[in-house]
Amino acid sequence: MSSAPRNPPFRAEHLGSLLRPSKLLDKRHAVQQKKASGDDLPQLEDDCIKEIVQIQTDCGFRAISDGEYRRHMFWGTFFPTLNGMKEIHGPELSIFREYVPDIAAFLEEEKVPGESVICVGKISHTGQSSYIGQYEYLKSITPKERHGEIKMTLAAPNWYHLRYKEGKAYPKEVYSNDEEYFADIAKAYRTELQILYDAGLRNAQVDDPNLAYFCSDKMIEGWKKDTANTRTIDDLFDAYIAFYNDCFKRPADMHLGIHLCRGNFVNSRHFSEGGYDRIAKKLFTDLDASTYYLEYDTSRAGGFEPLKELPKNKNVILGVITSKFPKLEDKEEMKERIYKAAEFVASGSGESKEEALQRLGVSPQCGFASHEDGNLLSYDDMVKKLKLVREIADEVWPGQP
Repeated sequence: MSSAPRNPPFRAEHLGSLLRPSKLLDKRHAVQQKKASGDDLPQLEDDCIKEIVQIQTDCGFRAISDGEYRRHMFWGTFFPTLNGMKEIHGPELSIFREYVPDIAAFLEEEKVPGESVICVGKISHTGQSSYIGQYEYLKSITPKERHGEIKMTLAAPNWYHLRYKEGKAYPKEVYSNDEEYFADIAKAYRTELQILYDAGLRNAQVDDPNLAYFCSDKMIEGWKKDTANTRTIDDLFDAYIAFYNDCFKRPADMHLGIHLCRGNFVNSRHFSEGGYDRIAKKLFTDLDASTYYLEYDTSRAGGFEPLKELPKNKNVILGVITSKFPKLEDKEEMKERIYKAAEFVASGSGESKEEALQRLGVSPQCGFASHEDGNLLSYDDMVKKLKLVREIADEVWPGQP
């Protein structure tokens, strides 16, 4: 079995989305409210991205992102730009599984998701990547030898499947079953990865709260009560693993990690709870990802016991620092948590604790601004958190990036 790939991931990581400076947010809001022209918005985005890249560099981070500053939401624009997919506004509530945690959260506030994307025809990639411009700009402001370290965050393949009721994710006259639908999305996903790879990308991260929803007792209960479902929730998880592996076929030197959390919305909202225990074996063993970026800042993510299932050729980045609130964690306490996690990894793999540590890193548990309006902490608070992540990494893994 091959050893776990390194560089990327790095010992100190963040999850990609970073708080926007107020000047960018103010401009975005003015454009959205039709109070200002958006003509100068790209230049402002460029300037703000330069600033946040410099901050990441100054903090000692190697996996540089653009903070997702050109995106409204963390998943970006992959799905709306595919042939056969259409963005819809004010969708009918009847198409949604009301027990899927993020949908349930919207309904608690008596509103339907304001926008969604749905299949209206046969799905295919246009050949034009909607992410490529973000990567190319980062290349233009990053030393050439660092281009392979740039991190691009991508949408979860099942994002516009799980949320819709059985039979509502696509027209029956277009796809007769999930597997046909999955196959076309997988082909489009592989095309996207290849375009980015050909441009030089070697560090991709898939953001996927959906897989963590399979740890939620509330969702599992809702699933069992939904008479429209034709398979068990465990059968669906298995189908998603196979679907993802079809999507993630990639060149051997492309690092691909997957981030699981329980939701991250405006004002530090989370959507679900439940430890990784019920999905860990399949998640770590069967899913074709090199690295797992896991939320671990609160008890809602459970304990480290599931890390016993981590194979020797894979990495985990421990999200022990919260990105939701400003209070700084105690550094020594976080280091102890990392050492405790290493003990569970070692007990499952038969390694020493020191060997297990070589497959771990540290990060915030999620992005700081999955939605552009961001979490309940200030820009300065975020920078302090990033510096803390780096300090922890330097003390647990001295001299390593």
